[in-house]
Amino acid sequence: MDSKAENKSNWFSERVPIDLEGLKHMTNEPVPNHLKRWWFALGGTPAYLFTVQLVTGILLTFYYVPTPEAAYSSVAAITNEVRFGWFIRGIHMWSANLMVVAVILHMSRVFFTGAYRKPREMNWIIGVCILLVTVTFGFTGYSLIYEQLSYWAATVGTNIAEGVPLIGPMMASFIRGGDEIGANTLTRFFVLHIGVLPTVMFILIAVHVFFIRTQGVTEFKFEEQAEEKEETFPFFPNHLLTELIIGLLLMYILTMLVVIFPPEMHEAANPLVTPEHIKPEWYFYASFRWLKINSFTVGIVGQIFAVVAIMAWPWIDKIFRRKNPNSEISIFIGIIGFLFFLVLTIWEAMV
Repeated sequence: MDSKAENKSNWFSERVPIDLEGLKHMTNEPVPNHLKRWWFALGGTPAYLFTVQLVTGILLTFYYVPTPEAAYSSVAAITNEVRFGWFIRGIHMWSANLMVVAVILHMSRVFFTGAYRKPREMNWIIGVCILLVTVTFGFTGYSLIYEQLSYWAATVGTNIAEGVPLIGPMMASFIRGGDEIGANTLTRFFVLHIGVLPTVMFILIAVHVFFIRTQGVTEFKFEEQAEEKEETFPFFPNHLLTELIIGLLLMYILTMLVVIFPPEMHEAANPLVTPEHIKPEWYFYASFRWLKINSFTVGIVGQIFAVVAIMAWPWIDKIFRRKNPNSEISIFIGIIGFLFFLVLTIWEAMV
């Protein structure tokens, strides 16, 4: 290194006291070989899509007006008048849908490979919370458009919240900002969507990554890897390039979805006219159909039970395996649960 380069390095290190070698070592730890398969590396996909939503969401916020009088017209202006507004809104909409898919697929991979078991139980709970926050993002974002269907879907959603035992009425009143959907509701959804939920998501992702860093990634060994001498490969550039390729592919898919299925504007919200058919977003179809085929109380209690069971599954699985160490009953229960969710979703979609 010549004297000029050394002087520049000293100048930078004096003002930014960061151990570059230590940072390089910390961020470039070996990655297990099974992560060469992209379906084992789905954890970065929701984070990438969340970043896309943050960027597009900030751009949309410059034009969106969160009032009942102007919400619909501001979204219409974004879609029809603002240059490339339809494209930005479409990217935001489709990345939200793909993020739900990515989180579900990632959690399914973790579930069916048993990667939630000791000592990763707490990280499984964090993952479930990330899924809940993701679908809440979708619910609040959909309601902000203030279309007829989104307005009444929000009405149904808050009515469901009101049916939750003990805390339901208080929770519904807080969400609505009163006894019915109105200006306060829209303001609260807006604050949740652009402030509270992103903050919660940042915290959950940070804790999730912290657990991964401290506990490591669950390692799997495959037959074709038996002859490999090295059981790991470098994060940089190998794994990073894989993630970049996935990111580019996602942007291509998002662009195609927006071009082929651009965002539309439907009828504006009218609190005085109830639509003949109310449809939530697709990831609520199973929940919506479950409520239709059961009484209101049974439907709500059943969904609460399902969420609690999913969160507690590492300990439920531990009970099964304690009675039979070789038991893989969790896989069969997982398959049944996933098929049940799929059947209810398709059933509601076809109605």
